[in-house]
Amino acid sequence: MADKIMTVLAKETGGKSYKAHKYGLDHAERPFIEYGDDSIIWKKTAETTPHRKYVSLEDLRKKLATRNEQLLTYFLDGSRRVFKVDDIAYKVSNGRSVIYPVIAGQIGVGCCRRVNKVVIPEKFKREIVLSLPDIADADGIPGFFNATAKKLNECAELRRVGIEFSTILPYKTAKNTDKKFEDRGTACIQDRMIEREKELVAELVREGKLNQDNYLVKDGSLEYRPTKEDKADKRKYQMFKNNYSWVLGASKNFNPEICLDINGKPNPGFIADLPLYHRTPVACFVSDFLGDDIQFAVWYIRLRDKKRTRTPFDGILKVEKILVTQEDVDNGIDSDLVDVLSAYMINERNPVCYGSDLRWANHIYPVYLTESFVKSKYLSTESFLHLF
Repeated sequence: MADKIMTVLAKETGGKSYKAHKYGLDHAERPFIEYGDDSIIWKKTAETTPHRKYVSLEDLRKKLATRNEQLLTYFLDGSRRVFKVDDIAYKVSNGRSVIYPVIAGQIGVGCCRRVNKVVIPEKFKREIVLSLPDIADADGIPGFFNATAKKLNECAELRRVGIEFSTILPYKTAKNTDKKFEDRGTACIQDRMIEREKELVAELVREGKLNQDNYLVKDGSLEYRPTKEDKADKRKYQMFKNNYSWVLGASKNFNPEICLDINGKPNPGFIADLPLYHRTPVACFVSDFLGDDIQFAVWYIRLRDKKRTRTPFDGILKVEKILVTQEDVDNGIDSDLVDVLSAYMINERNPVCYGSDLRWANHIYPVYLTESFVKSKYLSTESFLHLF
């Protein structure tokens, strides 16, 4: 069909489409351990009571389960589905042509809210994006990729199904990294998803929905990179951090090697041996990815008995909180608050999603529901790939 996306894209960017095989670039949704990541620097204890041993939450979780109040009100999940949809050739120096992959993705970011013990949708954002090699804009024209996206949206095929591309994200083609082009394009789409997550958190803050009685639990890490504009303006930078005063990150996947003992030595066994319904002490860390400006508190909770799981790290949740104020940085988070939040988190583990998700042991159920809500909004793989 002359009106297909790749036909228009090749024409607008001066490339040659090869109508290549289309396939997904996402990994199977199974639990994994991020071995060998050494980008975390542990600094000190990050709670008011400097625990050296595991902290039992068994009695507290039972006590809280009998009450009607609940601090964990909002649940956020960001997700993306990424596909390699074509190969496209562009001429480089000496008239030589180089072939690059065209990456397309669906991005979904959703938030659910608990009302009277029922979890309901609160907000949802969806985007469909493309990632092209930066060489597609051979002349470096400002706004070229956004203008090309608008041109694509005029396609009869897209209008027929009521779909628009939000933007085109250029990935770098310079040979200064070992990353494959497919991975570079995927990374651009991942970064775009993270920006949408940050925007949704900021919306909830502006609307006054997050406070000491209404926390947001975000699926995954809180290692959000502030923008250059954020860092250039001290007020905006503090506002960026303030947005996460009432936000917890809950990660199903983590690197056990970065857990250190009291002597500062790697001790993954300390996490693996964590008893049921216990937490580790809270540690403060900084990330090479973000620098010293943002410090995190991190601790681990065991949700499931390891006798019922397949690996020592199944059933363990990693929890993060940004240290927003100077008082938090100096003294750490109140240990009683850590206990209460952790106990509430443990009580979220049931009902589980046996059979439908290989990561069941590390899930808390409202996050699982939010993730399911987001994924239900995707176009089917067949419908999406048919656009190209």
